[in-house]
Amino acid sequence: MLRRFLERLRRKADRGLPRHLREGRRGEDAAYNFLKERGYRIVARNYRAREGRGEIDLVAWDGGELVFVEVKTRKNSDFGAPPDAVDDEKKELLIRTAHEYARRAGAAHDCIRFDIVGVVVEPEQRVELWKNAFSALRRPGGRRRL
Repeated sequence: MLRRFLERLRRKADRGLPRHLREGRRGEDAAYNFLKERGYRIVARNYRAREGRGEIDLVAWDGGELVFVEVKTRKNSDFGAPPDAVDDEKKELLIRTAHEYARRAGAAHDCIRFDIVGVVVEPEQRVELWKNAFSALRRPGGRRRL
């Protein structure tokens, strides 16, 4: 009952958002439900770093791995696969933010994973998961992280 009330409250708040942000929110909701159905235990949504400008769409546990999920919502698939939209700069932001979250949560850095969920809205909604889409062990350009 509380969950339904919170969902209605959130939908009401979304009415004032620009269309692309509403669609992004719908994509995150679809990804959330998709991952829950596959056994992920979602522990955070839209986690923002205390320092810096990073944000992680979903944080979840999948077995013994702490998973940081980037959700990419697209109206259609005309502009390529969702993982192609996560460039090196975005990966670096996600990695920094994930390390902050892991440190604050007391999770080991060697037990984290980065997944990407792509949501394509038209012609009918399709959700895809790319497990371990990229790694925190190597920085863009091939340099090793410390």
